[in-house]
Amino acid sequence: MMLTPPTPEEYASFYSDYVQRATERGDVIAALPIQINELNAALGDLSDEQARFRTGPAEWSIKEIVSHLIDVERVFSYRLLCISRNDQTSLPGFEQDNYVRESGADELPLVDLLIEFEFLRRGNILAINHMSEEALKRVGTASGAAISAKALVYMLVGHVEHHMASMNEKYLPNLR
Repeated sequence: MMLTPPTPEEYASFYSDYVQRATERGDVIAALPIQINELNAALGDLSDEQARFRTGPAEWSIKEIVSHLIDVERVFSYRLLCISRNDQTSLPGFEQDNYVRESGADELPLVDLLIEFEFLRRGNILAINHMSEEALKRVGTASGAAISAKALVYMLVGHVEHHMASMNEKYLPNLR
């Protein structure tokens, strides 16, 4: 399956960065499993203490970023399921800072967080690969805005790209 990028009408402008980053990857379907390997290669050798590193007192730690990736993987995949199944229910937003704060991520083993992300992503890959073209074209509502199932696939990739860029630029250079 090869997807073409969604049009701006298929997602809220807030998500433009994610869609652009995913588009730059080229084949988003191929990028989905590759990102598992990239995340593990970048973070897998960090100790739990290193993964508690944050760039400032108000910033998330590396573990909290991975926990956030897990949360968003779940939220976006639920939205993708609902919209692809033609469920017209308006889907709520979520407050990411509250989710991160309540996750307790800094007390969890980094390896567990990476495994959890991998399991979620692999499940999403299977689900996406079984979606018809018609299902991927469907549009629903999330956080008060129109969004297509296809845009959500792009957003899954782009969201990870966004946070990996941040970690590679601001976090990991301080640990090497």
